[in-house]
Formats: sequence, C-alpha cells, structure tokens
Amino acid sequence: MSPKVPVVSLLLLFGLLAGCSSKNEYVEPPPPKVTVATPLSQDVTDYLEFTGTTHAVAAVDVRARVKGFLESMHFTPGTLVQKDDLLFVIDPREYQADLDASVAEVAAAEAELKRAGIELVRAQRLFKQKAGSESDVVKWRGEQELAKAAILRAEAKVVEATLRLSYTQVVAPIDGRVSRNLVDPGNLVGDNEGTLLTTVTDYTPMYAYYNLNERDLLMTMHLLEERFEGGDMASGESRVRQAHIPLFLGLADEEGYPHKGELDFADSTVDTETGTLQLRGVFTNDKIPPALLPGLFARIRMPIRERTGALLVSERAVGADQSGEYLLVVDPEDMVEKRNIRKGQLIDGLVVIEAGVKAGDRVVVKGLQRARPGARVTPAQVEMATLTNTALLARAEKAEVLSAAGEGGAAMGDTPDDGATQITGEAVEASSDTPADIDRSPTD
Repeated sequence: MSPKVPVVSLLLLFGLLAGCSSKNEYVEPPPPKVTVATPLSQDVTDYLEFTGTTHAVAAVDVRARVKGFLESMHFTPGTLVQKDDLLFVIDPREYQADLDASVAEVAAAEAELKRAGIELVRAQRLFKQKAGSESDVVKWRGEQELAKAAILRAEAKVVEATLRLSYTQVVAPIDGRVSRNLVDPGNLVGDNEGTLLTTVTDYTPMYAYYNLNERDLLMTMHLLEERFEGGDMASGESRVRQAHIPLFLGLADEEGYPHKGELDFADSTVDTETGTLQLRGVFTNDKIPPALLPGLFARIRMPIRERTGALLVSERAVGADQSGEYLLVVDPEDMVEKRNIRKGQLIDGLVVIEAGVKAGDRVVVKGLQRARPGARVTPAQVEMATLTNTALLARAEKAEVLSAAGEGGAAMGDTPDDGATQITGEAVEASSDTPADIDRSPTD
C-alpha cells in the first residue's frame, strides 16, 4: 500500500503547475518626461556685428624743423598738453643772429633808397636847368627802383629768419596727450632731416574702423534708401552722417557693448580684393583716465532695423547635426518632431528663430537626451521667459542664499522649512541644465 502524500505538498505542487501555465508578457515603459516651452514673442532689434580697431582722431609727430642743439624740455611725458604749449627749445642764438642781419639789410636797403631818391631829384633839377644830362636822370631812377627791390628782398629775409627763429621754440601742434621725449637735451637735432622729438595724440573722441562685407552692405544701402526716400540732401552733409546710425562698442575684457557712438564715415569704394567697405564710428571718450586707447581690438554692433513679434527660444534647446541646426517640437499627440531652423541673433540666452517654428509650438527645452523624433513623451510646460540668462542667474543666486541660510540654521540646531528646501532644489536644478547635459545629436 503506497504512503500517504501530505496535503500541504499537494497544494504546493498545484501552485507551481498553475504558475508555469501563465504567460510572461512585455510591459511597455512609460513615455520619458521632458520640459517644453512655447517660443517667446517680443520686439527685437536686428544687429550686424563686426570686429575692428580703435584709432585716434588725430596723432601728430613733433619734429625738429631747424638744425641745432636741443637746449631744454618743458613737459612731463604722458600728460595732457594744449595747442601751442612749449615742448622743447633748440639753441636759438644762430637764428637770432640771422634775424638781426636780415633787419640790418632792410635798414641798408632803405638808406640806399633814400640816397637814390635824393640823387634823382638833383639830376632832374640839373636837367631842367640844362646843366645835367638826361642819362643821369635815368641812372638814378633805376637806382631808386633797385633800392626798392632790395628792401623787399631784405624784408623777405627778415620774415624767413623770424620763422626759422620761431622753430627753435617747439610747441604742441594740437590738444592731446604727449608721449615721451625721444631725444634728450644736449643732442644735435634737425641735421639733414626733421628729427622726431615726440608725438601728441588726441583721442577725445575716439574713432573705430571696421569693414562691412558686400552682402550686408547691399542690405544696409536698401535700408538707407528707405529712410531717405523723398529726403533732401541739400545740406551737403554725407548721407551716412545724416542717418545718425548708432553704434555700440565693447573691448575684449568687457561684457556687452557699453560704449555708445555713431557712424560718421563710409569709404567711397569697395575693396575689390576683400569685397568689403571700410566704415568708421566715432565714440565719446571723455573719462579720466580714458576708457579707450588707440590700437585696441574692438567688438562693434550696428542696429539695422526693428522687428515686432520675433520668436525666441532658449539657446540650450538648439541642436545641430549634419543637416544643420534644429529644434525638437512636441505635437498635440505628445509625439516628438525634429524641425530644422535658421537662427538669428542671441539675446540674453534666447536665440531668435528666423524660420522653422511657429508661435504656439511646444519646444523641448530640457531632457533633449530623452526625446527622440517619432517617439512619445510626457511634456511638462514652463515659460520660455524663465530660461533667460538673467532669470537662471537670479534663481541660482537665490538658491545659494537659501542654501547658506539652511546651513546656518542647521549649525544653530534649526531645520529650514519644506518650502525653502523645495525652492532651493528647483533653483539648483534649473541652473544646472547646462549645454553639457544636452544631447545635441539625437538619432532619427
């Protein structure tokens, strides 16, 4: 007779057989979460951006115009000087002697003229009395004319000698900042050439030169034509100056374009080798010390037109691949779509989208590495205005303040409330969404 099987064992065996009979079905994971925002619509100014160099409005080499030994120097290098301020003195004694000799020649010529006049009167009287010949009259009339010419020649020598003597006083030719002295007193200057003594530079205001390519030149010309349609050029002022086109300049170590100026010159021809036209802007430079110096690298921005209702998207949302730059857009059915775009200028972390998206499109701004074209996602909506550099920086600073306050409270035995902790976490998360976190080349 077989042994009895326990009831518990039979129940376990039945459970195992029942489990083997059920199917192992695949459960699809939920759609990935992404953050989306609709493009921000606002009025923008279109700019052209250039690189150029700063130049002084005037720079004059101060040279010795006469030969002589440099006697003295009368300025402090690197300081401001006014026009006609005395800079150097060249030994004037030789030139003073030349002037004195020229003055004496004038006196001698005047005495000769006086003598010739007296002799002419005497010869004329004798000729009338038939006691003298006509040739004597002609002779002394000629002598009188020669004496007049001698006076003119001597007076010209006086002018020349006076001018050469004045050159021994070397003065500033313009207002500006004087450089260092290139020749020390005691040296011979002006020997066969005009010895360079120093330079005076005026950079109040300051010029900045840059080049405009042919494509942008043609566009700018059309805009100027529209501005001056039906206008009058009777004033004789150049059209460039009449336009009063503002310019903005920034140096290599400056944020943005803090220096404001105006376009005041455009060259008359396009350079055929480079295909560019040289332009010049003028910028105020009256700070002490001056903010701009000649020869600096400059970034220049020129506004060309105003636009209303331009669409802006976070720069972090823009990806790039072999087909060009693109955005990922979520359609009404939460499916991801790839849109090729054409970018414009960058404004506070938002880039102007010239083509590729519409005002109501939901653009993926965070979680791009989880979004794939043709796949479904779970979107969470935010405002595009909260993704500007200014807004992100403000949230990051607030997070730091709250974090510091939390650490101070913990040190005192206090715990920050849940609301502060939540705000800090959101700020840190928003500020940490850097371009390094974004996959800019999703596969199709």
